Amino acid sequence: MTIDKGAFKEHIRLRLKRRYGKEILEASHHDLYDAVASASMEYILDNWMATRKAFDAQPGKQMFYFSAEFLMGRALTNNLINLGIIDGVREVLGEIGYTYEEVEEQEGDAGLGNGGLGRLAACFLDSLATMDLPGHGYGIRYRFGMFQQKLENCKQVEKPDNWLEHRDPWAIRRSDLAVTVRFGGEVVATMGADGRERFDIQKAEVITAIPHDMPIVGYQTKTVNTLRLWEASSPDGFDLQLFNDMHYHRAVEKANQAEDLSRVLYPNDSGPSGKALRLKQQYFFVSASLQDILRSFKSRIGIDFNRLPEFAVIQLNDTHPVVAIPELMRLLMDQEDLGWEEAWGITTRVFAYTNHTIMAEALEKWPIDLFSANLPRIYKIIEEIDRRHQEELRQTFSEDWEKRQRMSIVSEGMIHMARLALVACFSVNGVAALHTEILKKRELHDWYQWKPQLFNNKTNGVTQRRWLLSANPGLASLITSAVGTGWETDMTQLRALEQFADDPSFRQHFAEVKRQNKVRLAECLQKKQSLVLNPDSIFDVQVKRLHEYKRQLLNIFHIMYLHNRMDDDPTFDIPPQTYIFGAKAASGYRRAKSIISLICCEAARLEKDPLVRGRLRVVFVEDYRVTAAERIIPAAEVSEQISTAGKEASGTGNMKFMMNGALTLG
Repeated sequence: MTIDKGAFKEHIRLRLKRRYGKEILEASHHDLYDAVASASMEYILDNWMATRKAFDAQPGKQMFYFSAEFLMGRALTNNLINLGIIDGVREVLGEIGYTYEEVEEQEGDAGLGNGGLGRLAACFLDSLATMDLPGHGYGIRYRFGMFQQKLENCKQVEKPDNWLEHRDPWAIRRSDLAVTVRFGGEVVATMGADGRERFDIQKAEVITAIPHDMPIVGYQTKTVNTLRLWEASSPDGFDLQLFNDMHYHRAVEKANQAEDLSRVLYPNDSGPSGKALRLKQQYFFVSASLQDILRSFKSRIGIDFNRLPEFAVIQLNDTHPVVAIPELMRLLMDQEDLGWEEAWGITTRVFAYTNHTIMAEALEKWPIDLFSANLPRIYKIIEEIDRRHQEELRQTFSEDWEKRQRMSIVSEGMIHMARLALVACFSVNGVAALHTEILKKRELHDWYQWKPQLFNNKTNGVTQRRWLLSANPGLASLITSAVGTGWETDMTQLRALEQFADDPSFRQHFAEVKRQNKVRLAECLQKKQSLVLNPDSIFDVQVKRLHEYKRQLLNIFHIMYLHNRMDDDPTFDIPPQTYIFGAKAASGYRRAKSIISLICCEAARLEKDPLVRGRLRVVFVEDYRVTAAERIIPAAEVSEQISTAGKEASGTGNMKFMMNGALTLG
């Protein structure tokens, strides 16, 4: 795509005038960012609308990716690279007296995810659009993300991540497509003339789900897919009568309770109210998304729901969206008047499930009393699914009562969501070859014996367009000069670099790029956290979600060992090393928070020790996120991949470090 620089500049001028009442020279950097994003959206919108029309016109199936997280990072640079106009935008900004970097720094990360689960979802969407495939995402538009991490007195402190403080120029609010979602209430059964029971939910709490659409721009293609995120609000909203009666808190109570559903990613669930909020979040977004998909199906195909599996496949990203299975059953039976067998036959051809972990804590299960109180009709459907499932198991494993118990969806007062997925989905995939084998041979062996055809492997990956082309333009340019273009969409072409492994000139240029990235990271951390890094030291990096199995504790113990040995033995010498950590601990995960405190305390201890100062350094990067990773990973020389063996299902951070030239330790 080519850019009309004059038209782009004029759009910036008009945007600043109409939205802010300012001339270009009066605009703040953030004003200018908003105007540049708005001008960029003009290039996106025509293709976005054309993509929707093309997919609606074709008879093929569309994929819908249900995920609690989408860790998108910044959108501006990624979109401009994919559009192919980033150099033109740089020139336009230079002509009006700004640098691209000044504008880029005004964009915050979208607060829609936290870890590898969300980053995988983002990479999938990028790749689907780049390959011109009809794949769209559904999730929640979290008002305050997970949290903004601050370090105070060597402790993690959570602050609201107010990423929507300014308007989001990349999202379009679609109030015309809002739907309602209901919680609680009473399930009322009536008998129809055909002898079939019908169910309705009365006296329920009603929430309005409002969609916000974000474009997913393919690389050097006209395909623009959609990430649709739901915002929760109350249809009743503000109660003026209560307000006039001076009951101010009660006047906004319903609105606040509704908005809680889309306020924060992964609210603290250490207590019953937190667990209930998480469950309601999950049901909120899958119910809204399924209603949206069925609406689209009916407008395109009609009411022959047996054709739904030809229209849609829904990929469940881990167990968070698995409650979509009984919800689709409810919609087909209670709203569309299908019988159980017909609805079940459709449902089991629509859903596929990705298992991301063998950690028992992450295979979600819900207390029956909590679940049935908040989702009474859904609970009844799950009970019936389990009853029929147990009948089938009795025929297959009639003599093995213990196995049947291990495979029960409803068991020992809990509802097991992974088991529900295994019963209803036509495909179950692991995310790495070893992980899938562990699932088949150990963790889900009973299920593999029951239906081995369900299981398959889909090894996780990352998009080189964000993690190399965008994050490390120096290395990307060096690679292109050596092997040409094409690797941006076909990673196998990077094998051509092997011939340069012993090339002195290539190695020298590679070392220069690495040092430039280290200097850039040092400057960034000095500006943000007043940290002084030595770019000539070895940058040894461990950045990932803080969890005991990821073993940041082992890493800091090793550093403490080195520190003590250097103090005890003046002749012990190592090259200067800077250990860089970046991680957030879940708000209710006290042990993980203690590990952060230990790392920060050791960092302070090293700073005060004159015997090791300059030779050994620990840095904890505050508020680790995608944008921070895009600075850290290109600068890394050693990549710490030391998770407990057999616990890390796949891990994609290692891939990002590898493609940026870091050595893997682990």
